[in-house]
Amino acid sequence: MAQKPSIPKGTRDFGPAEMAARNYIFDTIRSVFKTYGYAPIETPSMENLSTLLGKYGDEGDKLLFRILNSGDAFSGIDFEEFRLPEGERQYNSKALSLKVCEKGLRYDLTVPFARFVVQHQNDIAFPFKRYQIQPVWRADRPQKGRYREFYQCDVDVIGSESLVNELELVQIVDRVFRLFDVSVLIKINNRKVLTGLAEICGFPDKVIDITVAIDKIDKIGLEAVEAEMKEKGLTDAAVSVIEPVLELRGTAAEKISVMRELMGGKSASGIVSQTGLKGLDELEELFGLIDAAGVSQEVEIDLSLARGLNYYTGAIFEVKAKDFQIGSICGGGRYDNLTGIFGLPGMSGVGISFGADRIYDVLKGLDKFPKEVTSSTRVLFANMGGQEMRYVLPVVKALREAGVACEIYPEAVKLKKQFDYADKKAIPFISITGGDEAASGVVNIKNLSSGEQKSFPKEDIGQMLEFIG
Repeated sequence: MAQKPSIPKGTRDFGPAEMAARNYIFDTIRSVFKTYGYAPIETPSMENLSTLLGKYGDEGDKLLFRILNSGDAFSGIDFEEFRLPEGERQYNSKALSLKVCEKGLRYDLTVPFARFVVQHQNDIAFPFKRYQIQPVWRADRPQKGRYREFYQCDVDVIGSESLVNELELVQIVDRVFRLFDVSVLIKINNRKVLTGLAEICGFPDKVIDITVAIDKIDKIGLEAVEAEMKEKGLTDAAVSVIEPVLELRGTAAEKISVMRELMGGKSASGIVSQTGLKGLDELEELFGLIDAAGVSQEVEIDLSLARGLNYYTGAIFEVKAKDFQIGSICGGGRYDNLTGIFGLPGMSGVGISFGADRIYDVLKGLDKFPKEVTSSTRVLFANMGGQEMRYVLPVVKALREAGVACEIYPEAVKLKKQFDYADKKAIPFISITGGDEAASGVVNIKNLSSGEQKSFPKEDIGQMLEFIG
């Protein structure tokens, strides 16, 4: 018996109706990106592993899909070189994989973008504003809303430190989700504030450990986050400084006021953090711009927001749907020297990524997809026989040239079968034009939803267009 066909866990097939819905997402997001002056680029699905490793932290590195070198990748490998002392069959798998895998599937679009900027720096104008809509891959454990292959819709600007760029990203998020008719919460923090938090609690060298732990707060809860920080070497006193910050409530102004006191030396340690104060200045200025711009979606400062990626240095963003239970649907932030890793230092950038797959789940769960995106075909012309089909061919051509998607059923079979076809494909209109109509020089079109049916002169394409919308 042939093996039942399947696909890898964490991946999905998309049929025509699903692709129509996904393309609606991509087209909507793309249209907003373009109105803010962002231009498209694409990068390869695979990058040199040296480009990817070390950019996402230890946990991110573990989720990289590595590509085995072509040919006999293990030929000439001295396995004794990678044997661990614990046992005969124990090997250093990380070191071994680096030996036999020179390439990997991209984990996100930001690091490849930084590589692109450095590689093409003489061909682009700065500030460089680009958008990119492509799939990424992560060797994560599949679960609801978490996939191993998924699309990101990234928008970034590099070569400018102005907070106007951060404002534009918030405006883009606001506009996209207003077009989708979805209410979201835009959460904002600043990595400098988190760095300051590490300083005032007495562990400036533990900022990465602190942010990695805090980033899990929605998944594992506050107590587990505190336990992880203690495992990383923070004292009870240090954790007691951080805990109330993570639970701080109030308006943006109130939160900034409380944090200014802490960063200004009013914590138990009495340490002043200039880095933290600078981060608060940036948050205050950004929220002033947001207020002036009239952003309609809810925006808040969330001091527990950390974003686990190591390359963020300033403002960080996360977006969540208010009326649908799922993880973040957008995320991003400011990175000051990501291009420096590739040989172009001092090139600050900021960007945000829209998770198309999660947005798809939100729109589907909230029934927010417009009805017209469920089918690409607007009108089905029933096949009533050879002569009748020849009669409607010029009409079909004229409608197509007017931008209306039309189909002719290929065989002259029973009408029930043709109606069933239209129903399965969610085609809203059908034309049943037989010999009597042809003799009268008219074309019949029926609205399958309302049942309304009209006859039009064969040449009057304008009236047909008004009827089918």
